[in-house]
Amino acid sequence: MTGITPFHAKYFAWEITRRRRGGDVDRLSQSLFDASVDLNPHQIEAALFALQNPLSKGVVLADEVGLGKTIEAALVLCQYWAERRRRLLVICPAALRKQWANELAEKFHLPVQVLDARTWKQSKASGIYDPLDQGTIPVMSFNFAVRIEKELRNLPWDLVIIDEAHKLRNAHRESHRSGQAIKKALAGTRKLLVTATPLQNSLIELYGLSTVIDEHLFGDIVSFRTQYMRNGGDLSGLRDRLKDFVQRTLRRQVLEYVQYTERKAITIPFAPSDDEQRLYDLVSGYLQREETYGFPRRQRHLISLILRKLLASSTEAVTGTLEVILERLKHLRDKQELAEDWVEKLISAEELEDDLLDEDLDEEDIPEKDDEIDLVKLRGEIAEIEQFILLARSIRQDEKTNALSTALDTGFERMAQMGAARKAVIFTESRRTQDYLARYLESHGYAGKVVTFSGTNNSPITNGIYQRWLKKYAGSDRITGSPAVDRRTALIDYFREQGEIMIATEAAAEGVNLQFCSLVINYDLPWNPQRVEQRIGRCHRYGQKFDVVVINFLNRRNDADRRVLELLSEKFHLFDGVFGASDEILGRIESGVDFEKQIAAIYESCRTSQEIEKAFQELRAKLEENIKQQMRETEEKLLEHFDAQIHDLLKLRRKRAEESLDRIGRLFWALSQYVLAGYAKFNEQKLDFDLSNAPCPDVPPGRYHLIRKGEPPPENAHLYRLSHPLGEYVLDTGRRIETPVAHLTFDLANHPFKISVLEKLPVKSGWLELNLLELHSFEMEEHLVFTALADDGRMLDQEACEALFTVSARHDDIVAEMPPAALKETSDRQLQAALSRALDENDKYFKREREKLEQWADDQLLTAEQVLEDTKTRLRDAKRKSRLAETVEAQKELQEEIKKLERQQRRQRQEIFEVEDQIEEKRDQLIAALESRMKQKTVTHSLFRIRWQVI
Repeated sequence: MTGITPFHAKYFAWEITRRRRGGDVDRLSQSLFDASVDLNPHQIEAALFALQNPLSKGVVLADEVGLGKTIEAALVLCQYWAERRRRLLVICPAALRKQWANELAEKFHLPVQVLDARTWKQSKASGIYDPLDQGTIPVMSFNFAVRIEKELRNLPWDLVIIDEAHKLRNAHRESHRSGQAIKKALAGTRKLLVTATPLQNSLIELYGLSTVIDEHLFGDIVSFRTQYMRNGGDLSGLRDRLKDFVQRTLRRQVLEYVQYTERKAITIPFAPSDDEQRLYDLVSGYLQREETYGFPRRQRHLISLILRKLLASSTEAVTGTLEVILERLKHLRDKQELAEDWVEKLISAEELEDDLLDEDLDEEDIPEKDDEIDLVKLRGEIAEIEQFILLARSIRQDEKTNALSTALDTGFERMAQMGAARKAVIFTESRRTQDYLARYLESHGYAGKVVTFSGTNNSPITNGIYQRWLKKYAGSDRITGSPAVDRRTALIDYFREQGEIMIATEAAAEGVNLQFCSLVINYDLPWNPQRVEQRIGRCHRYGQKFDVVVINFLNRRNDADRRVLELLSEKFHLFDGVFGASDEILGRIESGVDFEKQIAAIYESCRTSQEIEKAFQELRAKLEENIKQQMRETEEKLLEHFDAQIHDLLKLRRKRAEESLDRIGRLFWALSQYVLAGYAKFNEQKLDFDLSNAPCPDVPPGRYHLIRKGEPPPENAHLYRLSHPLGEYVLDTGRRIETPVAHLTFDLANHPFKISVLEKLPVKSGWLELNLLELHSFEMEEHLVFTALADDGRMLDQEACEALFTVSARHDDIVAEMPPAALKETSDRQLQAALSRALDENDKYFKREREKLEQWADDQLLTAEQVLEDTKTRLRDAKRKSRLAETVEAQKELQEEIKKLERQQRRQRQEIFEVEDQIEEKRDQLIAALESRMKQKTVTHSLFRIRWQVI
């Protein structure tokens, strides 16, 4: 759009930035525009559901696996950020922290900080008073959130996202420490709970989740059980109450928009050499002993678990760990002080998952024995470990490594058949194994094609890749300024553009998107099924165009390893099908590390094949208990609704979203041309501009490319969007433009498109004014209200006025004459009408919330009535028994019981009136609090007034 005036620019700036009410696609216009991700209509629908009711204390987004719940929640965060409500927090499992941070930073351009004990301590040490209040979005684990409960309570959060929220399904219980702590820390805060499995084993879990959001969604647990869980429970009534705060989309509803590829599993068998097997048996026997000096008593099970992982990884990995154990033993022998963070260093060195360390910190401290060390036994243990190390060093190459060559040949052949890129990601649980495999592959046909990806990424080769990347993207937004983030991006870019093989450690498996790669090789297979799913999910995700081939190795000489692979394949279905692990199973594992410990216990305690077989059968049976057909059927009745209207609604959402984005893009581009006219040269075809000198600090000169869906910005260009500092400057400047009353001539004759509403005007001149109506009620909202009169007294409606400002205009001169009195009168009426419409909407929200509180009061009263009913039942039973009593003593005893129950019944009848009064009083207090929030304040701002003419 060319030929825009200051009046166009001011209108565009306010139209882009004004605070809208929830429930309409336009509310999401800012976040949709700024997101570097193609959004599906069900994701927009879910985000709007989370935003729609200003009185709601939160919702649950419960889409099935693979539908992008993280994107839905991130969209809501992005919208809050755009509306300047920036006290935002994400709580998730430790394993998902980096994934959340990367998604928010890369796809939504939000400032994020992963907070844990280490970064918290570093922030404090650097003089930061409150690490939670740094203008970024903190992302933290459940464990850490519990640890800093008091600090969380001190900040007035605008919104808190809780991912994998089913972990809080027992939060209503006093014994559920983490749930209780998080509820207290975030009481009164608006929350968005994300889970694919809101209902797993019992309806009580839905009650538990509801209490995390709002204690007044249901009554107490007694009334919940009475209404919904006893024979003939009112599932239809429960469903009606759930639909106000639970949104669930099913995969079958969105197949029209989301195309999913499948997983294809390949197993590569191998047999360790005799020396490898001997080393395994020796170390395994050592780990099965109850008493050793090799590691602290408290951490014996954790170290054993780590060593068993490394035994299955590579000889090089187990050698390094044995050397660490040997060093500890020698320290004990020489009576030297032992490092307190011994285990932490071991885990960090191998880059094993942080979950292990979190679990270790949470375990009860078991003090070391004060017994004198038996030096003879200690020296024997040292000699034994030295023999293990000698044997390990004599093994030059593992047989599994040879099998890796076969796996790559097989996998790349499949890639060629599918037409997929010749790329493979190899996951290992050990940093030492990673280095060993990189050397092996470089010398076996893959020189210059291998890239390693770890928690540090600081090897000479990765440093070289990083430096070349920095040079290539100098002056563009690809460089964030964070070396850790930029190194990761550089290595992924290298893998996408030049490399064939990426070898990734567990730490690197978090939060990386590799959908351009279709071959996943589990060199080491984690026992934690959630970890396995996370690995495969790096490639098998939205945007993957090919089936994903997953290769695992089978150790023919290890029965336990065979059973683990069977369990993960057959029970969890991780490696085949459209989605891999199903919600019903994976979501029911409370803790992946706990599951690992159960498997480790089998390795520790079982000596024979028969014992191993029996133990794994018991573990399978235990899993079966958690997956109940009855609960699946209940879940369908409550949460899985589907009808023809949903398809129509989703189509409408997509159409509205596309129209909204297109309009925002046009307005923002035109506004930018106006505000930056003296600073930049614009290219209409490419939608970019060269900024010669910056109008504000923190904005570098250079090329800027307007963000466009599905189009990555050109190299050496900055991504230009609403929330970019330059974008915010343009919007702020546009809102503040001086606009004294002037005459505007709109050039409709040369407009490229036909606008019937303007062409049909009998008189093509008149007066127009634009006002901003601010309504401060449940939330602040802003409405732009046009008032326009033609010179014949006819009124132009809002649509005609908006159409007028799509036409280029000539800014003629300042107008001295006064508008007709009718303009002011019409403007007042239109502002009042806009206010009435807004208040009507607010009244709907108020009525819905009042109805919830009425239901809560009824629930509470039902509990009191149920107690009385239980006493009546016991009294009837006691009278029946009294009539049938065969002895005087028995009858006398029952008569005493009857008198006691009758007294109790009279007391409860009296109490029920008192309880009813208390409940009604509490209900009235809550409703009064709602009413006080509803009382509105309105402010009207005159933005501009013009004399207009259409030619």
